[in-house]
Amino acid sequence: MPFNRLASQLSRLGPGLVLSVAATGLAFAIHTVLPAIPAMTLAVALGLLSANIPGPAVLVAGRARPGLDFAGKHLMRAGIVLLGLKVSVWDVLGLGWLSLLLIAGVVLISFAGTYGLARLLRLPGEASLLIATGFSICGASAIGAMAAVRRIRHQDTVLPVALVTLCGTLAIGVLPLLMHPLNLNPAQFGAWTGASVHDVGQVVATAQTAGTAALAIAVVVKLTRVVLLAPIVAAAGLHQRVQHVRQRANGSADADDVDARFPPIVPLFVVGFIAMVALRSTGWATPEVLEAAAVAQDILLASALFGLGSAVRVRTLIHTGGRAALVALGSWVIIASLGLMAAWIMIR
Repeated sequence: MPFNRLASQLSRLGPGLVLSVAATGLAFAIHTVLPAIPAMTLAVALGLLSANIPGPAVLVAGRARPGLDFAGKHLMRAGIVLLGLKVSVWDVLGLGWLSLLLIAGVVLISFAGTYGLARLLRLPGEASLLIATGFSICGASAIGAMAAVRRIRHQDTVLPVALVTLCGTLAIGVLPLLMHPLNLNPAQFGAWTGASVHDVGQVVATAQTAGTAALAIAVVVKLTRVVLLAPIVAAAGLHQRVQHVRQRANGSADADDVDARFPPIVPLFVVGFIAMVALRSTGWATPEVLEAAAVAQDILLASALFGLGSAVRVRTLIHTGGRAALVALGSWVIIASLGLMAAWIMIR
């Protein structure tokens, strides 16, 4: 019966979902006391701690695991949909065509540079793609979207998410220290932050150190990068479909294999993201709706990031993540350098 199936699902997923929501509440409570540390970063950190402290590790690896995996996958997708309500096409177009071209250039060159660096250091193709996507566009949200369209296993997203979150947190401390040595005014610093820091929350935490003018332009530049999530994911989906067509034509695809089916060019949750961007751009959404959606999005993404962080074992990370960490740091330098050049050109 449907009720019995629902009860069974709740019993299976409930412990992990309750744990992720509780951890999210703790992350926001700490953020309230220490506003300089984004709640998303705290959620990942709490997940890492839960997976590596003997007592909680038993819970997150056992009874809570199904719910935590569900949070890391499905709550992430729901958060990406609501992320679209932060983006107005008119705000993006207000930057001007030169700025739009510069931001698109930063994203594409940093994507290509990171992917090339990852392949040079012999990371697997899937890890290379996820790290390049996360660092060049919008952090964990972009990684989740790319993993969905390329049908990359959920567990393979854990390390890229951890790296992009940690490097974005590093930017919060490092970029403000460089503002005066680089002789940047607040507007230039805001543009640099928006063009080079990964997660929206990390952009806010970094840019607000230079005042409201820096924060305003940082958010618009960052959300312009977020808009590029849809076309880049669509391009990856189209490439995946072409590969499947070729495999079938060559007889190398197994018809009984799930991965042999045609993958979607654009996942439904990315379509939802685009719909939310369109809704925001019409101006129909009231400030109260936008505020409520922003809170819901933060809760969903923080819960998802806790779920992903809880799958990271430090011992495994040390043994398998060395080259990936080098790629992440290299990518961080690439996008910070490109973003700085773009900021100097955009705002003189």
